[in-house]
Amino acid sequence: MSPKEPYEVRPVGWVRSRLARRLDAPKQGHEGAPHARVEVLPEFAAGLGGLSVGQDVLLLTWLHEAERAALEVHPRDDPGRPLAGVFSTRSADRPNPVGLHRVRLLAIVEGRWLHVSGLEAIDGTPVIDIKPVLVGA
Repeated sequence: MSPKEPYEVRPVGWVRSRLARRLDAPKQGHEGAPHARVEVLPEFAAGLGGLSVGQDVLLLTWLHEAERAALEVHPRDDPGRPLAGVFSTRSADRPNPVGLHRVRLLAIVEGRWLHVSGLEAIDGTPVIDIKPVLVGA
């Protein structure tokens, strides 16, 4: 496969949050992110088997409002900080805007709705994968 060929990534679900705009979202989940829900599409619900309430999981999202041409940013969007390469930051703006969010699973409702704490992604953000946090690995 050529490095120029696109790769297909399909959402497995969607973030449902009261955070409506990027401006509303904290920079990190531990900085005051509200509880949120992840709507897992019905065709992927069986993939949730084995997850437990109280468990920490990693949500991988596609930060759909990101500036994909950005290669340098001011960390934390602070113009007082010197420019840094996006790969040395947690900026949403980057060539492939994959978000990584460690959240706590508060409930699983109707077999496909994950209620989570600590999610700073905005409403409507595509979820591209869900992974357990491995303890002691």
